[in-house]
Amino acid sequence: MRLFYILGFFLILLTLGIGFYLISARRYQSSDSVANSYDEWTEDGILEYYWGEHIHLGHYGSPPQNKDFITAKEDFVHEMVRWGGLDKLPPNTTVLDVGCGIGGSSRILAKDYGFDVTGVTISPQQVKRAQELTPEGLSAKFQVDDAMALSFPDGSFDVVWSIEAGPHMPDKAIFAKELLRVLKPGGVLVVADWNQRDDRQIPLNFWEKPVMRQLLDQWSHPAFSSIEGFSELLAETGLVEGEVITADWTQETLPSWIDSIWQGIVRPLGWMRFGLSGFLKSVREVPTLLLMRLAFGAGLCRFGMFRAVRANGDREKQTANSEQLSVKV
Repeated sequence: MRLFYILGFFLILLTLGIGFYLISARRYQSSDSVANSYDEWTEDGILEYYWGEHIHLGHYGSPPQNKDFITAKEDFVHEMVRWGGLDKLPPNTTVLDVGCGIGGSSRILAKDYGFDVTGVTISPQQVKRAQELTPEGLSAKFQVDDAMALSFPDGSFDVVWSIEAGPHMPDKAIFAKELLRVLKPGGVLVVADWNQRDDRQIPLNFWEKPVMRQLLDQWSHPAFSSIEGFSELLAETGLVEGEVITADWTQETLPSWIDSIWQGIVRPLGWMRFGLSGFLKSVREVPTLLLMRLAFGAGLCRFGMFRAVRANGDREKQTANSEQLSVKV
């Protein structure tokens, strides 16, 4: 009988926990809901404590190897630089880091490669923290900006760089065009993003739909694009020279999800540092992290890499003329 009461108690706790998890979802409503979510995480410091300066996944090699959690994140930046061919660019190359977080990647690009980096995020608190973490004299500056309507003129940067910002964008076509618009002719776009499987080829099944719904609702994501779909959107802007190059880094980044949970176990001092509310807030994210691991491990989600070169003006005029001609016909 005693065992029955104990099991009943835990069942009640589990039910309450699931109910709280669903009710407290951070559903995307507007860009403000994204900014507010990141403001909160930045102000309380929990995310930085466990994830360090890089609010993105790590690169664990191919095949994946055991790595320190923070080191894997730093390695990701260097691997992305090499994959994008940015290591061949000269110092003082101008870079726009779209969705820069608290500036971890921007500082590496400025410090290790000598680039002149501008980081933008929709979160004022992230800009403030990025400025605090950036040493004087480092060529990395930060400002609040909206990736759906960047404040920079056409052709402002040699490189546009973005890591895991795309899922927060409500219109992927506008996002794609903005990324390319601010590139100089011949400039390089390098993007890393969470993507879902191309459901035009294989529709989501009965269990994938609710999982995807939670992955969207819990972290203020309006939608995920597929690798194929976003590649097509980049090409359809008419601003790309040649082909959009893509790669799938799902396996290289997959250990990050469990590693992020493991940080809370091996670094329990964080629970005391941030109090009961911080502990509950951290534990609340565990189901989403597990769902992410499930989705990426089962093929529902994929980690996509994108590289494109900005076309010159003549190419763009030809594309525009062709579009006008097709409309007239």
